[in-house]
Amino acid sequence: MKAHPVGGLQPALRLDEAAERIVRVRLRELVELGDRAMRTGSTDDLHDTRIAAKRLRYVLELLGHCLGPFARDATKCAKAVQEVLGDLHDHDEMLARLDGLHELERPVAQRREALKARFEELWVELTREGFGARLTFAAGERPVASMGDQGEGM
Repeated sequence: MKAHPVGGLQPALRLDEAAERIVRVRLRELVELGDRAMRTGSTDDLHDTRIAAKRLRYVLELLGHCLGPFARDATKCAKAVQEVLGDLHDHDEMLARLDGLHELERPVAQRREALKARFEELWVELTREGFGARLTFAAGERPVASMGDQGEGM
């Protein structure tokens, strides 16, 4: 899956503004793919959702300090989605190699279904808690500098 381009990035752009643009695009990508994966349950859509979660997570790890406080929580959420879908993808790959070995296929398929159910629970939970809206808001927030960061004396 090719990442959506982020428009308007220029060298003169402030880091916090660039972070906001990138996070908004990566978040939109994740939400679109996650919702599609929930509808279809297809292996490809689940895999693409994992890649989108990974992209968002890495952007947040690098640039989250430029955004509002929810960015830290959002990083953990993206990581959780990435990890459960990574495990699910590993099981999909294993199943493809176990074709015809029914004694081995069954437990791997059962674990894969449990992982898929865990993703679905996680996605519903994130949606219910307003993950997308909260991160969109955080992307527009700027951390408040402490008195020591402002260079002012007492």
